[in-house]
Parts: sequence; structure tokens; C-alpha cells
Amino acid sequence: MNENDVILSVKNLNAFYRTQGSLFNRKSARKQILYDISFELEEGEIVGLVGESGCGKSTLGKAVLSMVKDTEGEIRHYSKMPQMIFQDPYGSLNPAKTVGWILKEPLRIKNMGTEGERTQRAMEILDRVGLDEGFMSRYPAELSGGQRQRVCIALALMTEPKLIIADEPVSALDVTIQAQIIRLLLKLNRESGIAMIFISHDLKVVYQICERVMVMYGGRIVEEGSDRKVYFSPEHEYTKKLLKAAGCFFDKPGQRV
Repeated sequence: MNENDVILSVKNLNAFYRTQGSLFNRKSARKQILYDISFELEEGEIVGLVGESGCGKSTLGKAVLSMVKDTEGEIRHYSKMPQMIFQDPYGSLNPAKTVGWILKEPLRIKNMGTEGERTQRAMEILDRVGLDEGFMSRYPAELSGGQRQRVCIALALMTEPKLIIADEPVSALDVTIQAQIIRLLLKLNRESGIAMIFISHDLKVVYQICERVMVMYGGRIVEEGSDRKVYFSPEHEYTKKLLKAAGCFFDKPGQRV
């Protein structure tokens, strides 16, 4: 990997959280949830992060964006303002505000541009994600699930990030809408060179979008490699079980979206 192209570097990352005390024992405990994780991400690369629920995938994504308070190790960003797309598009959007207000809020907080420039930027980004400017005046409750997720993607794009953490971005959508959102993410990657960590429990979806895959189990990355290596020549027993459980039986590389 060319170090000049590295956009994210994670070295020996450990993460912890505090458990609450019980009625009879009020002492809290420090519990480790991520163990000695190291990896790098290049500009424009899409890396899949897979594993069963509770293995630490989302925690790792949040830790990369400094959303986990108790960590050890080194996280270095070589890009400005990385962003996250969350699993629940409705929960990510303020139901009391219009789409236009929601999209412009990050620019207001960072005092970027005039109000007119923010409005223009919001309309341009909506167009990039396949929504017209009429959505500026609509509220999240008036949108379909796929439209809400497109707005979430637009929100992530407002500050022109070069790195996006996509945490289960299609798992709440039906299959047809999933394919549309995957094509949109690939289009944005090709056009803007945005690097992504694509978090998912669905190995079939990951194979459609990612060319490198990291497998997590028990807070650790137990296998990492190209999609073809991980899917067709897995080494770790957990990876083999995960592929079998997902029904991923391929004789040869399949077709991507």
C-alpha cells in the first residue's frame, strides 16, 4: 500500500466501555470491546467490515470518528471532516425540520458560506443523490425509506468528505431499494473518489460493493484480504462459518452491481 495514498491509518486500537453497577454492587467495570485493531484505508477504496451482530463493527466505525470516548492506540486521518451514514435513516434526521434545514445545518455550525451558498450547495447535493430541489421543503416523515437514506447520504456529502463510514446503510431497506442505494454509493465513489468503510452483516451485499474485506469476531479482525481471497479462499474458521451461514457458495467471482 502506497503511504502517500493512505487516507486513514489505525494502529493497535483498543476500545472500552463502562458497565453500570447493580443495586448490590455499585462499582462500574471497564470492559474491553475492541482488541488491537490495525488497518489502513487508501483514497477511493471501499472496504467491507463484516461479522455477526455484537462483534464490534459499529463500535469500530464510531471509534474511527472519535465517537467512542475510552480508546487506546492511534487513529490518524489524512482527510478533512470524515462522515458517517447510519443504519436508521429516519432516526438520523430531525423530524421537526425540513430536508433543506437539515442539509444546511453542518455548514451553519462550521460557519461555511452564506445562507444562499448553503442553499445552493444543498440543492446540488440533492441532485447528486437523485432527488430534486422540491425535497428541500419536505419533512422526513413525508419521505419513503429509500428517499430518507438518500437524504442521509446527501447530509454526509455536504462538507465534501473524502472518507465515509457507512454503518449498515441498506439493511433497513427492501431489496430493490438496496440495489439503488448501492449503485448510488458506487457512483459517488467513482465520481468523487470517496473512500468508504462499508459495515454490514450481509456478505452478499458486501461482495457487490467492496474489493477488500475485513472480518470481525469478538472485537478482533480475524481475517482481512481481497474480496476474492476472503470469499473463495477463507482461512479463518469463523469466516468459513460466516460464509456458509450466509449461503455464499460461489464457484467463481460473481457479478457486481
